[in-house]
Amino acid sequence: MFTQTLTRRVLGSSLVDLLTGPHGVDRYTELVSPTWTRTDARARVVAVRRATPRSVTLLLEPNDAFGGFKAGQHINLTVDIDGRKRTRCYSPASAEGQRLIELTIGRHEGGLVSDHLYRHARPGMIVGLDSVGGDFVLPAIRPRRILLVSGGSGITPVMSMLRTLHAERYAGKVAFVHYARNPEEACYRGELADMPRVRVLHGYTRETETGDLRGYFDAGHLQAAMPDAEAVYVCGPPALVAAVRELRPDAISESFVPPVFAAPAEASGGQVTFLGSTISVVDDGRSLLEQAEAAGLQPTNGCRMGICHSCTCRKTGGTVRNLITGAISTAEGEDIQICVSVPVGDVDIDL
Repeated sequence: MFTQTLTRRVLGSSLVDLLTGPHGVDRYTELVSPTWTRTDARARVVAVRRATPRSVTLLLEPNDAFGGFKAGQHINLTVDIDGRKRTRCYSPASAEGQRLIELTIGRHEGGLVSDHLYRHARPGMIVGLDSVGGDFVLPAIRPRRILLVSGGSGITPVMSMLRTLHAERYAGKVAFVHYARNPEEACYRGELADMPRVRVLHGYTRETETGDLRGYFDAGHLQAAMPDAEAVYVCGPPALVAAVRELRPDAISESFVPPVFAAPAEASGGQVTFLGSTISVVDDGRSLLEQAEAAGLQPTNGCRMGICHSCTCRKTGGTVRNLITGAISTAEGEDIQICVSVPVGDVDIDL
């Protein structure tokens, strides 16, 4: 422990920064070990399992640059695919404060990163970690009766909450309802069955003869699980979130499906200039990310829904509208998320 502390202190000294400039000490230490970096959060995959036909579970060992997360939050995971870095948001399923991070990633049709990890993830693989965030978290003062609802791969942040409560020896009551297409695709089914003091109910939307609940979430399911819950958390497809919130408007929710943004009725027709290239286009009403990709550029991006911030670029001039908030911004020299921003007239973007 003394040696590790001394090493971190030496690597963090201003003298080492001076001697390793302009690239910094991380560019040298990573040659010894890819995760031996002072400022870049990275992790080594230490175990891989494919417990269901449509998911892969990774156990990650992060380096000291990773600052941790709260149960329910998401992490930006970056992987190299054919020489290009790809970033996506995933919520850990492990309890907060654990040394190892567990990610269970649902394999989606056409999902570049999820399909790559399902097929090619292996122990020893190095991934990037960045931008922990999200408000889908438990309050500091835990409610006494908690209902958790999830669908599909929305189970991961809920599992993190369950495991965190278990690690804390939570004395209140917890009910958990999870929806999957069939029993084979229900992640963590065995662990949930063995979890003490948690009422677990499964609903299988493609099966009529199995499961504790029939069909999709409704008032009967709420009554069966915990009708008098003090706090309700739901994560899953938009239809599930909407059904739960119709009965419990106070439910804390998160959806892992990108929202459909309403494009402007008419494109502004302004000139969009992508600095750093010779490319400029006439605004066609789509997001700046989509317009850049249509022009042959390859901006870094991840969630494509305004969560992960990996597509953030500097707007050096012009006006944009945020598709989530509707806010109009005219400031020069500001950082914007190009996946959820559309031009309002001429815009200069530094890609």
